[in-house]
Amino acid sequence: MQLPREVIVGKGTLNRVPEVAKRLDLRGKALVIAGSKSYDIAGKTVCGLLEQAGLQVDVLLIKAMTIKDMITIEKRIEASKPQVLFGVGGGTIIDAAKISSGSQNIPFISVPTTVSHDGIASPLASIKGSDKPYSILAQAPLAIIADTDVIAQAPWRFVISGCGDVIAKFTAVKDWKLAHEEQNEYYGEYAASLALMSAKLVIENAELIVYRKDEGLRVLLEALISCGVAMSIAGSSRPCSGSEHLFSHALDMINSHHAMHGEQCGVGSILIAYLYRANWQRIRNTLKQIGAPTTANELGVKDVDVVKALEVAAKIRPERYTILHKLNLNFEACEKTAKATGIIN
Repeated sequence: MQLPREVIVGKGTLNRVPEVAKRLDLRGKALVIAGSKSYDIAGKTVCGLLEQAGLQVDVLLIKAMTIKDMITIEKRIEASKPQVLFGVGGGTIIDAAKISSGSQNIPFISVPTTVSHDGIASPLASIKGSDKPYSILAQAPLAIIADTDVIAQAPWRFVISGCGDVIAKFTAVKDWKLAHEEQNEYYGEYAASLALMSAKLVIENAELIVYRKDEGLRVLLEALISCGVAMSIAGSSRPCSGSEHLFSHALDMINSHHAMHGEQCGVGSILIAYLYRANWQRIRNTLKQIGAPTTANELGVKDVDVVKALEVAAKIRPERYTILHKLNLNFEACEKTAKATGIIN
């Protein structure tokens, strides 16, 4: 079970990098991985603060998260031999830091500049161009330093996506429990409760988030971090990723001009909650309240794409039992579900 040793969330927390470095006894070299934008927003500051703390700092700017990029990062780690790696950026950058640091057996510290999904604290990551459209196990961050002043600079759509990803835990936990009851799969009550609590907190604080209050952003950040911890405790993505995530992955494969991951998971969660005869209206209403997509048109895809994605979602991970595997819906049943929830006309 890998859990972060330090989690610092709030206004101006970037300035606490030297303090964290001292407490964690970080010495020698540090490699900072960032994108060009995230470097300007926060990476440059992190580098300066690490130098103040007495560390030698090396910087590597990356554009994407492909297998080629991973090789570049790992070669840099092998050449400079840093004692710690900092991932400064959105989900792509943090995933890159997570995988490369894990394969090279060095700790990494997560410094998110966006809140689009729960990857900022989870031990899981995804690589573009790999044969798996879903996340793989890497390593959890040693520490998380999340500055709400920095995150507030990102487009609002990233916040919407983060909310959708957290709210999706309602259906993810239902799928996990179903797999336990019908397939005798391991189910952890504590990890499940942590994921559910995160989803409830976002729904209950939707108004704070909508008005872009610092307190609302903090609630979302803490919820995303809690989801990451839930996955660390469970040893898999089970408490946070169910058939709604499979729907999102299927939609990516059917239509490459898609919405953000969390936005798609939010819509997927409406569909799956309907299949469970749960309160799908509450999920839809909360997503509407924060300005998230709740229809195929708002996702920027065709109605038929949504239906096809729901139909083939179970094939993405046949070993991960969900309600979609149980029901084995045909095209007509998927279309009926999408129409009943108002996602398609």
